[in-house]
Formats: sequence, C-alpha cells, structure tokens
Amino acid sequence: MTSEGKRDNNNLDKNNNTGTEKDHFDNELVNNLKKIKMELGNSSDLVIREFSIGDDLCLNAAAIYMGGLVDEKIVNEFVLESIKVESSEEGEVNQENVFEFINTHAISVGEVKVIQEWNTLILAILSGHTAILIDGCAEILTGNTKGGETRQVSEPTSQLVIRGPKEAFTESIGTNAALIRRRIKTPNLWLETRQIGSTTQTDVALMYIKGVANEKVLKEAKRRLDNIDIDGILESGYIEQLIQDHPYSPFPTIYNTERPDAIVGNLLEGRIAILVDGTPFVLVIPALFIQFFQSPADYYQHFFIGSFLRLLRLSTYIITLLTPALYIALTTFHPQMIPTLLLISLAAQNEGVPFPLFVEVMLMEITFEILREAGVRMPRAVGQAVSIVGGLVLGQAAVQAGLVSAATVIVVSLTGIASFAFPSYTIGVPARLLRFLMMIIAGSFGLYGVAMALFILIAHLSSLRSFGIPYLSPFAPFVWSDIKDTLVRQPLWSLLLRPKLINQQNLKRQDKGQKPTPPDTNNSA
Repeated sequence: MTSEGKRDNNNLDKNNNTGTEKDHFDNELVNNLKKIKMELGNSSDLVIREFSIGDDLCLNAAAIYMGGLVDEKIVNEFVLESIKVESSEEGEVNQENVFEFINTHAISVGEVKVIQEWNTLILAILSGHTAILIDGCAEILTGNTKGGETRQVSEPTSQLVIRGPKEAFTESIGTNAALIRRRIKTPNLWLETRQIGSTTQTDVALMYIKGVANEKVLKEAKRRLDNIDIDGILESGYIEQLIQDHPYSPFPTIYNTERPDAIVGNLLEGRIAILVDGTPFVLVIPALFIQFFQSPADYYQHFFIGSFLRLLRLSTYIITLLTPALYIALTTFHPQMIPTLLLISLAAQNEGVPFPLFVEVMLMEITFEILREAGVRMPRAVGQAVSIVGGLVLGQAAVQAGLVSAATVIVVSLTGIASFAFPSYTIGVPARLLRFLMMIIAGSFGLYGVAMALFILIAHLSSLRSFGIPYLSPFAPFVWSDIKDTLVRQPLWSLLLRPKLINQQNLKRQDKGQKPTPPDTNNSA
C-alpha cells in the first residue's frame, strides 16, 4: 500500500470514528446485507453479488459496491480471480482460514483493508471501494476499486497560453495528483489527504515538497483545514472562503489555477497546493498580489518578452481601475488640466447629451457588465456574438441617439477590453467592482477624492496577509533579491534563489555559472 493510501485510510477512520456509534458487524451474512440495504435506502445503484468460496462451495460470500463509482473490470478481477480462482488452486478453504486466505491473496487491487465498524464500511462503499462479506465472519474486507466515468485531460479553458503545455486539471483528485507527479519526480513530493464535509466527505489533499515548503505555512494550513466543520464541500471555492485570512477583502489571498505547470512552478518556490476532489481548480498558498499578474508562459520565452507582457498586464489593471474615474474627475472638476483642443471636442460631443457625465459613464459601464455576463452564461458560439456585436450595436446606437458621447463609449470600451488582459480571473473582479466606487468618488470629490481613495487602497493592500506572508511582498517589505521575478522577469540563469519570504529553508534554486556564453572565436580552429 502506498503512503498516500495509508494516510487516506487513516484519515478516513479518524473522520468517521468520532462522534458516531461504533456498531460492529453480525456473523450472519444475511443480516449484514439487510442492514447495508437499509443504511443506503435500498438504492437502485447498490450492487450486491453473492457467490461461494471453496471447492465444496460451502462458504457463502457477497461483494458490495456502488454502480458508477467503481471500475467493473477491477471488481471482477478482485472477486473472481483473487478469491474464487485462487481458492480452487490453493486447496481446501474452510471457515477457519477463509478470512485469512482472502486477506492474503486479494492482491489485484491496492489499499486492501479490514473494516470492523459500520460507519467506516458505508463511507468506503460510497467512496468507490468494494466490500467482501463472508458468512460467519464479523469483519469485512474492502479493496480500492475506484473508477467510473470521468472527464479526460483536455486543454485549459480559463488560462490559455501560446507556448506551453496544453494539459489542464480534471475533476478527479487522483488524476490531478498524477499530472503533478509526472513533472516532479522526487520522493520529497508529499501528499496528505483528509475528508472534509460531514455529508459529502470530500477528499481534500495537501501537496508540497518536503524540505522546500515553509513549515509554518504548512502547519497553519493543516490547522485551518482541520477546523472546517461544514456539511459539504462542492468546489475548491468552498475551501478558499473557509481558510482565507481576510474574508471581507475583495482581493484574493489564495491563488487558483487549472494548469499543472503553474502548480509545479509554485511548488518549486516553496508554496503549498490544495487539491479538492470534484473540481479542476487547484489552490495555492501563500499568494502574493504580484503573483496574479504572472503567467506560466512568461518563463517559456525570452525574458524581454515576458517582462514586457507583465508590465502590460499591470498597466491594464490601472486602466481598468482608474480610467473612468479620471475621465469623470477631469471633465467635471478639473477641465483646466485637459488640453484646449481636446476640451473643446469633448464639450461639443456632450452638448446634446441629456445626462450628466457621471450618469452617462455609469450607464455605459453597467451595460458593458450586463453584456459580459450574458456572453458568459449563453452558449459559447452565441455568447461571443452577443458580447461583441451587442456592444458595437448598442454603442453606435447610443451615440446616434444622443444618449451618450463618443468619448464616453471609447473610455468604457477601453476599460472593458483592458479587464480581459489578466492571467487570473480572480484578480480582475476586484478591479471591476472598485472602479464603480472610484467613479462615485470621482463624481463627488474629483481628483482629490481619487487620490485619497488610492491611498486607502494601497494601505489596505499593505495590511493584507496570506497565511502570514505580506500580500505586497517583495515590495512591502522590500526584498531586493526577490525583485528579479516581479514587475519584470530576469533571465532564468540569474534566478539563483527562491523567494525568501515564502521559503524559509533551502533557498538555493540553482548554481551560478548557468549564463550561456558564446564560443571563443579567437581560439577556434
């Protein structure tokens, strides 16, 4: 049995042996089968296969599993080959040695386990295990036969790259762990699994590199996960909301991605991954503000290109957050700061508009958000047409009808397009929400209000922590060695150390002298 399987079974026992009645099994097979049917509501997908063991066919037994949760081929091998066939080859199997024989020879599946309590048995069956019941035995054997229909590995849908791996996580936690292990072939990559949710019993796993991950962060992550007391976990977003440091902040303090290469890169820096069964999005802790603007593709191409793209993403974030507010503040309160020719053009465009500039911009921004949401919820082919064509048609019609000015349409369009430029969707949502607040402040107090709001926003970001790590590091606090991989990306051969604040041990990433050097043409033959 693998170490992950042992930890999984240990956690399974721990979660189910506390706070419940520890009923033991009956010696009679018929009574046990009746109680299992009653416990599971005589569900139609509960499969019970009765058979006999031994040459004389005197020992009655039954295999129980849930249809759709198991691999039928493995179940047949587990029941027929490991038990019936081998029992005939071994010789006489009697009441005294049958249980020991099955426990010894049932080697066609992993994680064979002896169960003695009802609550553990029910959870094992509902988790995709197959249980073997024998008449006259007060113990039950289970084997891991998980299977069923799952989505195959496909390309990412939310984090696309031009150059890089095209694999994405699936809803299977086992498949996701395997995708990571394919890229990190070291015994120091540890996986610890626990069940969270009193009703769903969802598998949640911590994955980290022993000796590289921050032990304090790891200990705190385990504590927060163990303190979760909820009836069900349906997606990793549940875990994110229950363990984050600042639940009332709009900014995400836990990173999520569906790309295995992004997870591997974070693990190598000393971070910890949280895998949740049933979702393709894996969480990463701790998370920094600058991390949400970095893409795995930045490391697959020349550092000049990667640095330019990072700066471009940061610029689009500022555009998304401030452009409508600055447009309102300058036009309404500070027209003297606008060039004369541009001011005359703006005044001419707004002459026939019946609404104040603030109302005009607010209506267009709300309209754009409605189009964006409609495009996401509708079928893919239709959704793209609605978001693009709808925006063009409504904008042109609004200008011709005199409801808004052409400059307002340009400002709103630029803001909306800029909001799509972030590698992470979660970091774009706060900017979209805060820009409405910025617009209200700009319409009320002008540039002074915008400047004060920016000061408060930066102070808020400086106060945030992600599992004890400052959110704005390595800028606040300033760590010079970590600046090499933030706003711009230095060459790979210059990234000698892992981030100091995240990783408190084994900082060395690579040796010096990795810089490529051209051949010496003077000494060449």
